[in-house]
Amino acid sequence: MQTAQSSTQGSKAATNGVVSDPRSGKYLIFQLGREEFGAGVMKIREIMKMQEITTVPQTLAFIEGVINLRGRVIPVVDLRTKFGLERQEHTDRTCIIVVRAQSSEGELPMGIIVDGVVEVLTLNDADIEDTPDFGPGSASPYLLGMAKVKGRVKILLDIDQVLSTQELKGISSILQ
Repeated sequence: MQTAQSSTQGSKAATNGVVSDPRSGKYLIFQLGREEFGAGVMKIREIMKMQEITTVPQTLAFIEGVINLRGRVIPVVDLRTKFGLERQEHTDRTCIIVVRAQSSEGELPMGIIVDGVVEVLTLNDADIEDTPDFGPGSASPYLLGMAKVKGRVKILLDIDQVLSTQELKGISSILQ
């Protein structure tokens, strides 16, 4: 019988003697520049074309503003800015992915701007590896792991960790 293993990125649960990685499952794959990222489909509420975003003064640089989503005001985060990537003009592929981020105060719907949606992939245990250690000063708790698919690497994100607790509290205060 195999024993359950644990990693810094996520624990592996044993079921019926088989080790199963909780990170396996369906992911929405999207692009930021040349890189591809994935977010668990259960965290995705919807995908929408770019629309006018209302700027909110004196917010964090990566908060693009807010949009009206069927009568509810939700914050929109520019993921390029959040990850320290160069800003780029929006194209016809640029879209907003509405996600369900979980904070200590509950679920917070939030839009994330991405360069384009690529596909939905089902990833198995063998497709996913732990995030390499990038050395001191490079903490990245929002990385679930790395997926290897068709010779390419896709960076898997933990949407709940992409924004820190402090940042989520700041966003929540905008909406009150």
